[in-house]
Amino acid sequence: MRLRPGFAVALGLLPAALLFAAPRTAHAGIEACNNIDVKANAQCKLEAEAACTAQCTPVKVEAACSGQLQTKCSGECSATATADCQASCKGSCSGQCESNPGSLDCSANCKGSCEADCSGQCSSSGNQSECQASCKANCSASCDAECKGTPPSASCDAKCEASCKGSCTAEVNAKCQIDCQSKGYVECKGRLEGGCKAQCQQPKGALFCDGQYVDTGNNLENCIAALNAILNVKVDASGSASCTGNECSAEGEASASCGRVASSDVPASSPLWIAAGLGLAGAAAVRRRRNK
Repeated sequence: MRLRPGFAVALGLLPAALLFAAPRTAHAGIEACNNIDVKANAQCKLEAEAACTAQCTPVKVEAACSGQLQTKCSGECSATATADCQASCKGSCSGQCESNPGSLDCSANCKGSCEADCSGQCSSSGNQSECQASCKANCSASCDAECKGTPPSASCDAKCEASCKGSCTAEVNAKCQIDCQSKGYVECKGRLEGGCKAQCQQPKGALFCDGQYVDTGNNLENCIAALNAILNVKVDASGSASCTGNECSAEGEASASCGRVASSDVPASSPLWIAAGLGLAGAAAVRRRRNK
């Protein structure tokens, strides 16, 4: 029975309970992943050796840098949202929410409104990609901070109040964050490029989400678990496996079992092939196939 390396590693590292979690909304400031901003629909996978090292470039570490720099700059950039901004925002948000209350996601709505202004904020920047990364990291951190205590079942007023406070706080701090972060990119990129290349040489490799390097800070398993809690897609789509009854067949070098899963967290509609991850002994038992 053989599993492709990326598939085996991803499954082996993810806690079983998280494998069956329902899709989450977008999230940022993932502490276990050094505060990188990752969307719920991101594709995250481990890379190793030459293919991995080739991705360790300045542009591929910007998301990781912007997440870390946003946190460092938060003490300097701490202005509060203006009443006018919040009032205007809530009027628009309430109209949208009341037409379909269940469809409004606080964090997604906040980030959508906030990030729409990033092009204007960065229109005169000499480095558009860095500026955009800084602006979006600022939006994500502010929106998640305000929306984290607002569940999907909250009222329209509660959702819109949190969403608008987040986007308006980000708006008033945008220039400060962009300017502050710009001072740290050179050092951060150099440090993370080196860290990325070093991680590529490790047996488990380096983690990338939508092509952006994720600095796990020697905390790979916890970072992947944190990502898995918010991602819609838990494993690399290049892996494949199938199950019939209690038997599984797959590609790669790891054993798997499709036995019954005794967990109240597992929905009846969960694909059986995901249960293959429960049979893996964990990251230590995974054997990555090397190119010969």
